[in-house]
Amino acid sequence: MSPEPGEPTADRATEALRRRVSATARSVVAQTGPLLGLLVLGAAVSILTDRFLSFSNLANVGQQIAVISIVALGATYVIIAGGIDLSVGSVVALSSVVFALAFSNAGLAWPIAVLAALATGIVVGVVNGLFVTLGRLPAFIATLATLSMARGLALVMSEGRPISGFPDDFRTITSGRIVGDVPFSIGLTIVLFLLGGLALRHTVFGRAVYAVGGSEEVARLSGIRIVRLKVAIYALAGFCAAVGGLVLTSRLNSAQPVAGQGLELDVIAAVVIGGASLSGGQGTAFGTLLGALIIGVLRNGLNLLNVSSFWQQVAVGAVIAAAVMTDTLRRRRR
Repeated sequence: MSPEPGEPTADRATEALRRRVSATARSVVAQTGPLLGLLVLGAAVSILTDRFLSFSNLANVGQQIAVISIVALGATYVIIAGGIDLSVGSVVALSSVVFALAFSNAGLAWPIAVLAALATGIVVGVVNGLFVTLGRLPAFIATLATLSMARGLALVMSEGRPISGFPDDFRTITSGRIVGDVPFSIGLTIVLFLLGGLALRHTVFGRAVYAVGGSEEVARLSGIRIVRLKVAIYALAGFCAAVGGLVLTSRLNSAQPVAGQGLELDVIAAVVIGGASLSGGQGTAFGTLLGALIIGVLRNGLNLLNVSSFWQQVAVGAVIAAAVMTDTLRRRRR
């Protein structure tokens, strides 16, 4: 029996509709997954300990993730563009030491010392970008090299010793309050993410970052200057790492040349948990903030439950593995 004349067309329309619905569902899950994960984790921790939802504890979580979040914001741009930056932890330490030496040894006013620290982060980022573009080094190797160089410089310049003694105005970054008892560092983090998210989604630069991460060759053929863009992206990552270093220095009231060791892993984890793809072309600033919050809430909850710091590392590693596997499965389905 021959099929009715309209049957094949109806089947094709049904299949097309099914695919659209499936694609929409995957998109919604990808965008809301980190938020749902954070809500579920927060609910679980609040059930296990009534201290979690206290204002002082939540403010403490915000303070704890400020450095990771700010540094991860710059790393979001790098990862969306298909790169990686392993040097951010060392840049945090180096910029901190540069600030301390500029203020304590050179006698510069602390705002000028802050500018010196920010310039240091940008310079390291530019070096990373030049290594990757003109030097044609894999991003992993290039930033691994600057990780070692920046850490070595921090140790040499400080002679391996912490530097302390900063003015109260500078310490306001973490000790100050904006509204009620909300720490200034939380407000700074929110402002930076608002600016970073808007720039990523609604500027030519942001769209170019996604284009390069999606297909560098197509981006080049469309007229995007790849070298200039990548150098700018790594410079932005260095700038954010320097800001994170200043926040950490303010919080500790000390510049530690060994600060930020292992920070690059937490930063990459925050970006990936937030929904970014390590293959590039996908991710958001808001997702990265959620990823940092998930890590912060997880560690805070385990601390409140008196879980060993060693087991905390295991738990964070398991969350990272789950996020990467989810990204891998999502790309395979595509």
